[in-house]
Amino acid sequence: MTKPSTVKLTAGDRTFYICINAFLIFIGVIIAIPMWSTITLSFRPNSFLGTNFEGMFLPVWKWDVSAYKALLGNAGFITAFWNSLKIMAFGVVTALALTVPMAYCMSVSDLPGRKVLNYFVLIPYLFNIGVIPTYLVVTNLHLTNHLASIFLPGAIGTYNCLIMRGFFEGIPESLKESARIDGAAEWYVLVSIILPLSKPIIMTIGLYYAVNFWNDFMHATLYLNEAYLQPLPILLRNILMASGMNEYVEVNAFGNASVQAIKAASVFMSAIPMIIAYPFIQKYFTKGTMLGSVKG
Repeated sequence: MTKPSTVKLTAGDRTFYICINAFLIFIGVIIAIPMWSTITLSFRPNSFLGTNFEGMFLPVWKWDVSAYKALLGNAGFITAFWNSLKIMAFGVVTALALTVPMAYCMSVSDLPGRKVLNYFVLIPYLFNIGVIPTYLVVTNLHLTNHLASIFLPGAIGTYNCLIMRGFFEGIPESLKESARIDGAAEWYVLVSIILPLSKPIIMTIGLYYAVNFWNDFMHATLYLNEAYLQPLPILLRNILMASGMNEYVEVNAFGNASVQAIKAASVFMSAIPMIIAYPFIQKYFTKGTMLGSVKG
């Protein structure tokens, strides 16, 4: 049995790959240093007097978990974290439940009024109506001081809808026609044929929505006035504003940990859900985005 032939790299190819690898390593270092600085700052004891650079190399056995104990023991942080989780979970489910049917309708070539529907979706994307009309709509629907006010206004992202439409258009039409010939309704074609083949794009768009809802700050500022409804970004803003006025203004609320350690710990903990979710979605990410951008 003959061995498969391998392509030999030229000197220019090797130089190119070395430069690419060096560039990626450089980018990775730029990303890793602030992350490591934030992580070590969150574990830095209140009695530490060295510089930030020295703190980055503080031995592990000298780390202090007071900031994390203070955050996890604070009812306000737990409530804000739980609110953010609810906004993200309900927001992703609602957004996908609305985006998938919309994108599928836009992908059906013989749908009556398909062009009008595409223009109907595209025009608001190009010409944003602004904050004030959106605020008036949300208040008139009596959604203020309700978590739904965070994810309902942006439940259908035009960009996400167009990417998903491109993915659906890339699915062979013969699969849909065979089901229609057998008497299947369009909803059955969508649920039984399209969705099982669309796992990459659903996971990718779901990640887009999850990141957007998790980090949403503006809508929470506009529509949530009650403290028990405020999500994590609002709490982080309050901690940053408080620390700007007084370095130890939050001591009574968060225990003996310094505000700098609490800020770093809260930033790190707020990123944990995305850090956990991304490795499971990463394998679908590139495939879903690339296939969805073939057609537009």
